[in-house]
Amino acid sequence: MNHNEEVPENLGRLGDMLPADVLKLVNELLEQLHRKEKDHQGSIVLNIYGKGSLHVDHVDTQNFYGDACPKTKTLPSPPCVGREKESSILPKVLATDEAMALWRKAQDAGYVDDNYQPLISRTQAALLADAIAVRLGIKEKWKVFESLWNRKYMRSDYNLALTRKGSLDFQDELKRLFG
Repeated sequence: MNHNEEVPENLGRLGDMLPADVLKLVNELLEQLHRKEKDHQGSIVLNIYGKGSLHVDHVDTQNFYGDACPKTKTLPSPPCVGREKESSILPKVLATDEAMALWRKAQDAGYVDDNYQPLISRTQAALLADAIAVRLGIKEKWKVFESLWNRKYMRSDYNLALTRKGSLDFQDELKRLFG
């Protein structure tokens, strides 16, 4: 649904409603869209623009790939080709057989989700990225992982992690995990 017009009359009865009533209608709409997603096993994109608003490309909490990218209990191997950026396309250096074995171990330990995104703190994620990069011989590790995880300043996160006492224990866990 696109509404790019600046004339408030085009909002219909929404302009006369209280904010709580508008939220109720939005919730009903989202519930209907959620049901449609289940029926179609695909994505429905909804863009709503208001006067003076900024455009946000995507806000996803669930990803459905249909037949083109089946979901399994373990990480897909090889990684699914053609996913959107938000769905974490793995760079080639992180999609090798050796890398996929590391991803599975990290997932089993609860460090990353199905989309290779960290489920741990920023400092622990930086330590994880370093451990994977060292194991795989990745030279530009921060560039690779910052792109994959849509983060900045991972080198700073890593340096901060090295100053924390608990990080030594986590590094030992990673050594045992990837051993």
